[in-house]
Amino acid sequence: MTERAPAPDPYLQFTKAEWSKLRDGQPMTLTQADIDRLRSLSDPISLEEAEEVYLPLTRLLSYYVEAVQGLHRVSTRFLNAPDDRVPFIIGVAGSVAVGKSTTARIIQTLLARWPSSPRVDLVTTDGFLYPNSVLAERGLMERKGFPESYDRGRFVNFLADIKSGKPQVSVPVYSHLVYDVVPGEEVTIDRPDILIVEGLNILQPGELPRTGRPILFASDFIDFSIYIDADPEDLEDWFMQRFFRLRETAFRDPTSFFRRFAEMSEEEAGAFGHKVWEEINLNNLLENVLPTRGRADLILKKGKDHRVEEVKLRRV
Repeated sequence: MTERAPAPDPYLQFTKAEWSKLRDGQPMTLTQADIDRLRSLSDPISLEEAEEVYLPLTRLLSYYVEAVQGLHRVSTRFLNAPDDRVPFIIGVAGSVAVGKSTTARIIQTLLARWPSSPRVDLVTTDGFLYPNSVLAERGLMERKGFPESYDRGRFVNFLADIKSGKPQVSVPVYSHLVYDVVPGEEVTIDRPDILIVEGLNILQPGELPRTGRPILFASDFIDFSIYIDADPEDLEDWFMQRFFRLRETAFRDPTSFFRRFAEMSEEEAGAFGHKVWEEINLNNLLENVLPTRGRADLILKKGKDHRVEEVKLRRV
């Protein structure tokens, strides 16, 4: 019996050194002070890594933006429609504690410093979580961060409004201090050139209806997607490091939802943190987040030291 040839790898793979060369002389516009301001509490990213990894990435994104805008101009010319500006949407996905927020903020700042000075906005999907009262009513408080804990309809409508060029689109605000959506508080996104959307489950396609009826998913609106990858054992270490740092800082705020963790002994807090990781975050990673990795246009693989070791770019 003839052996079947292995399926071709859908990704081109680069070491950090190989990827870094693709900056092709692009000037670095960030300083160490910028990096210190943009990185998250437990993310050790350096200015050197930003230059090696994210500078070539933003150069690549500039080509994607130009190509998508060119395609839009061709389509509008064919349809004899107004050539209104269409925002380019970038998705940043990955596990809890992998460094999505740092990556999104660094990309946002680098893109905003292009010579053309585009308007680049950043939105996290946390604001689209159902309020705690709704989650409690539905028995989902222990599933917070899982796909069913989000108002996916509202999120898809938000992305549709952005892509259609609608002005003044509102986004709910989530507070990590009180661990809930803030009632009545919103931010407004007003026709940016580029929108970065950061979240756990943004690449999920969802379940298609058996009838074949067209249905939209959040991933349908994303022009370029980035998945930040790391081994689960490393992710747990980073989660626990962040947990203990927060325990010494934000958790001590009297208004914090997590105030009780600051009052626990170190042993009690550690046991609780590991339980949260294993029963909530790891399960969500394995069931929902990791399966979307292969849908990303670009994968950044991090090593034990939290630094990017390998870059994978989907073949065109």
